[in-house]
Amino acid sequence: MSEYPSNITREQYEIIKEELEGERKRTRPRRVDLYDVFCGVLYVLRGGIQWRMMPDNFPKWQLCYYYFRIWSYKGEDGNKESVLEKVLKKL
Repeated sequence: MSEYPSNITREQYEIIKEELEGERKRTRPRRVDLYDVFCGVLYVLRGGIQWRMMPDNFPKWQLCYYYFRIWSYKGEDGNKESVLEKVLKKL
């Protein structure tokens, strides 16, 4: 994957890895590295671009958007802090 200013380092990713991986129920092994997916989400958020305009060297935009929806979920009442908010504060 190419380097972008929005990317985090692998060391930073290791700090937040468990929280990101714990949000989706595992039914089968992942085919993509969640580091790449998270960097793709950061690219969209920091760049202010549309999901469909993500560069091809990130995982498919649909997959990044899927994880963004999971990580940004705030609970039924909307008062819970999302996983995305938690990990961004840690970084």
